[in-house]
This record gives sequence, structure tokens and C-alpha cells, in this order.
Amino acid sequence: MALPPLFEAVGEALAAGHPAVEACWVVGRTQAELGSSLGECLEGLRATTQLVARRDPLFEETHALSLAWSESILGYLHGLSCADPLTGLSTHAHIRERIGELYRDAIADRVSHSHALVVTDAGGLTDPVSVARRLTLVGQAARSVFSGTETIGQIGASRVVVVTPRSDSLPNRVSLLRRMVTEQADRVWIEGLPDTDASAVHLLDELARG
Repeated sequence: MALPPLFEAVGEALAAGHPAVEACWVVGRTQAELGSSLGECLEGLRATTQLVARRDPLFEETHALSLAWSESILGYLHGLSCADPLTGLSTHAHIRERIGELYRDAIADRVSHSHALVVTDAGGLTDPVSVARRLTLVGQAARSVFSGTETIGQIGASRVVVVTPRSDSLPNRVSLLRRMVTEQADRVWIEGLPDTDASAVHLLDELARG
């Protein structure tokens, strides 16, 4: 049989009467890594099931392939841009790296004196699409208030964090941000950074869990 490229394992599972879900998962990830579109993957799956089993793909097979493809693509995007593709906000890992750079570069002034976190809690929703939309709006507001070199990202399920230098204008900026996100956030506050990098990592993890 002339199976689509890389779908041999799926064809073998179907021919043997075995579930093809695991093979579909592997194919989805492999195709994504090779740059194939999701449409091409689904067409290949349908051609394979039609050729071997004389039927359209089952939901479980399509779901496994699509999910594996999506996770592979999202992982690539995270690594490429250090930003969440849905909200455009920096990832938790990128925020940790940025804070680590501050501690490594600190000489005379301690990071706890020179920088702080501005935290916005945009919780209260459970639908992933609604949460992403709310976080996007909060991120846009944060960028308009902190328009310099500050790092703005997401930690946990519903919090936006700004890594910002301390200044006399910081309280006023936080007050402005609080007014701008009244409809999207329950709370906006300044979180001080600790004296060590390890403690800062622990603080970020605690904020993410909260």
C-alpha cells in the first residue's frame, strides 16, 4: 500500500486490528517538527484510514494527532519567542530568567532595592478562552503604563507580572494600572523582591500557585 509519508505505523496498527491512537500521537508530533500543517496531517490520517480500514478516522485518532501536533507547535513557539502565543505575554520561565539576570548583574545596589514586581490578579474565570482574553487586556494595559524596558509576563493561571525598576513614580503607575484594569482584575499590588535569586524563584512559584 502507498501510505502517506510517516503514516506507516498508523497503517500497521490498523491492519493488525490494534488501536492507532498512540501511533497517531507520534505522527502528530513528528509531522509538526518537520513543518507539516495540521491540515496536511489530517489529510494524511484520513488517507491512511481509508486505504487500510476503509473508513474515516475515529474521533480518538483525530484528537490524538491534533493534540500532539498542537503541543509540539506551542512548545516550539514558547522556545522561539519566550512568549505565550495566545496572550503575547512572557512566559513564567522567561520571567525567571530575566530576574536571574538582575541578580547576576547586581553589584552595588541589591536587586531588592533596585527592582520590584507589580502583580495583577485577573482571576475569577475558568473558561480558557475567556481567561486568555482577560490576560491579553491586562497585558495591553500594563504595556501602556510600563512602556520602557520592563518585562511583562504571565505566571500561574491568571496573574500578570511586571518586572520593573523602583522609582518615585512607581506608586502612581500602579494606581493608574489599577484604574485601567478595574473590570479585568480583582487586585493590583507591588511585591518586593528578596535578597537572593533562589528566594526570588520561590516567590514567583508562590505567586503562580496563588
